[in-house]
Amino acid sequence: MIIARELRTNGFSFSEISKRIPGVGKGTLSGWLKDIELSPAQKERLLTKVKRAANKGRLKGAFRNHQKRIDSTRDTIDQAKSEVLIKSKNPLFATGFMLYWAEGKKTREETGFTNSDPLMILLMLKWFRLFCNVPESKFRIALNLMSLHDKDETEQYWSKITNVPLHQFNKTIVKSTPLLGKRNPSYMGTCTIRISDKSLFRRIVGWKLGLLESFNIKPQWLNG
Repeated sequence: MIIARELRTNGFSFSEISKRIPGVGKGTLSGWLKDIELSPAQKERLLTKVKRAANKGRLKGAFRNHQKRIDSTRDTIDQAKSEVLIKSKNPLFATGFMLYWAEGKKTREETGFTNSDPLMILLMLKWFRLFCNVPESKFRIALNLMSLHDKDETEQYWSKITNVPLHQFNKTIVKSTPLLGKRNPSYMGTCTIRISDKSLFRRIVGWKLGLLESFNIKPQWLNG
């Protein structure tokens, strides 16, 4: 008890004292030392120590979460690499995959595809639904129109084509044009399929890498 009181008088925390006196818990120390008042400087030291410990714990937690994301990404890509050759035997998979590789969105871990041809949009939607297993609630549609289009009518048109309800449409962009009428009467603006799914983006990356490896193609920046 004497040693504990001396340590407390010198500004030690209960945890620090417990480490120096084995077998004495914080509850016991609280009874022994409750009458000892720490100086402002001693309180500041202990508060700083607590803050540092908390920050260290947050950093450790952030690092663990970061490592989990890295491991999860690697597992997803590796799994996709291993399955791409089997999937590529299906003509629809191969067609949709190459179209996406050529024209699809490939930045910020978002998946998307833009085209003005309704048949192309239909094909890619079937690819996303059949091979990427995208839930219907994940689809978002964005339209880019000219001012000569009837906005409501065009949105209804693309909703019917895509079978995606209007409440899953992003804000439609309408651009002004000096044209008084369509040069191509069948042109209904451009339609973008958007899917916010990082796991899907990584699967597609894995399919690309798996296909490249099957042709013994490894870009220099992928080495190591």
